[in-house]
Amino acid sequence: MAGMSSLVRIVNAGVPGSQDRVDVVLRDGVVASVGPAGTVSASDSTMQTKAHTTSLEYATNAIASGSVSIPTSAAAPADETTIDADGLWVIPGLWDCHTHFTQWAKTLGRLDLINARSAAEAMDMLRRHLDERRAADTLDPDAFVVGMRFRHSLWADDEQPTLAAIDAVTGEQPVALSSADMHCGWVNSAAARRLGVHVDESGLVGELEWFNAYTAFDKAPGAAEETDRLLREAEQDAASKGVVGIRDYEMAENIDTWINRFAAGINGLRVDAGVYPERLRAAIDAGWHTGKELPGSAGLGHVGAMKLISDGSLNTRSAYCSTPYSGIEPLTYGTLSYTPQQIEDYMRLATEHGFDIACHAIGDEANTIALNAVAATHVHGSIEHAQMLKPVDIPRFAELGLTASIQPQHAMDDRDVITRFWANPAGIPYPFRALHDAGTTLRMGSDAPVAPLDPWLAISAAVLGTESSDREPFQPEQCLDVHTSLAASTATGRDRLASGDPADVVLLDADPYAADTPEAMRAMPQHVVMTLLCGERTY
Repeated sequence: MAGMSSLVRIVNAGVPGSQDRVDVVLRDGVVASVGPAGTVSASDSTMQTKAHTTSLEYATNAIASGSVSIPTSAAAPADETTIDADGLWVIPGLWDCHTHFTQWAKTLGRLDLINARSAAEAMDMLRRHLDERRAADTLDPDAFVVGMRFRHSLWADDEQPTLAAIDAVTGEQPVALSSADMHCGWVNSAAARRLGVHVDESGLVGELEWFNAYTAFDKAPGAAEETDRLLREAEQDAASKGVVGIRDYEMAENIDTWINRFAAGINGLRVDAGVYPERLRAAIDAGWHTGKELPGSAGLGHVGAMKLISDGSLNTRSAYCSTPYSGIEPLTYGTLSYTPQQIEDYMRLATEHGFDIACHAIGDEANTIALNAVAATHVHGSIEHAQMLKPVDIPRFAELGLTASIQPQHAMDDRDVITRFWANPAGIPYPFRALHDAGTTLRMGSDAPVAPLDPWLAISAAVLGTESSDREPFQPEQCLDVHTSLAASTATGRDRLASGDPADVVLLDADPYAADTPEAMRAMPQHVVMTLLCGERTY
């Protein structure tokens, strides 16, 4: 983190969605006070930064140069900084409450297939990628080439992946491509042999077999050094969007991993490190529980919830539903990753040893089973995704004290898939407003790399229901207001700072409440002027 001072005064900052202006004092990593503008005198500062000409000028001249920490008065203490926020707005630091952070970081250095509209287009992109790497002499014939985020659920039936197609492009170079939802992979024969997985004529590897195979990429020579570099880039990218914290549900061992990362200086975000069921007993035996601080993290890292994946995903037609998928033969209802009894047993083990739960449930029947298990075990925590819910299950979230951890950008990505595969649902897809109206606490995230790690995309999708002003909103009756969506993207559940909050602060040169088009809201990262984590500047 870039240092500032132990005492930071932010004066004359706007409060989004209002005409109010406030002074904020940050002391020793905590919001010491928030009061009406004029409460704190700028004349007491070590530095008066006239912050607003344009965000680019401010970022270039005041932030990147570090000028906000240069004292201008010999009489002023050296450990104090004042920022004149005239023309700026202040909000709490943003959180992404559902990420697979390592995999997101690696998208910064891997082939991205999100724009491929068919298997043929994906193979053209792969062919160019391989040719470019050969020309640059960066293609190791023994190393995996990894691609990300293909969306075959949107491709026509005669444009689907095949083993023959990927083999024709790749030959003996091992290549593995991950679907956008990370619930399946498309591999060539060389990669299948290396990974020890079975592939049929489609070349696809699904669900748990793919989850296990995916971890092999991290064991390649040089992978650790590349990963550290990309993690630092990903933290900086997140800070540039106003992000101060993540919940990391990487499908790996996360506790020791993040202890080692903090020790290595990868410390630009707060991190709640999730634990998967298969590692839960070992975590319990090691004395971990949800909320316990990770050693060496300076209070930034904590043990998170037990992450349990109850079913699959919509795009792979494996989310577990009470009615069959439309247009699929033979009939399928999706799949459960664990039996209902196993889900209940894992939840009971978690709550008996101080762990919250974060239960992935997408299909309506998977959500019913997860809610039943919560009722039986009295666990605390969240349902992750909750993408389709029976009307009778919607009030159960609040009744059981559960948080709904939602990813609104998925609704934008899936709106066309829903009409294809969930044409006759027994539940309500993406019932954001219904959950909120029922009193459920909402938290928002991206599921990165499934969607980009960018809270403003999630806020835009939740509020406006479309990615483009040229397209009508999807389920406008389920859209949320800006206040609810912004609050759901913070650790405090509020869109305003309050005394006693962590000193995690974002300064903007535009009011997000005034962003009334998807284009304007999705452009909000361009208006992030400064991000402070624990009172220190990360952007």
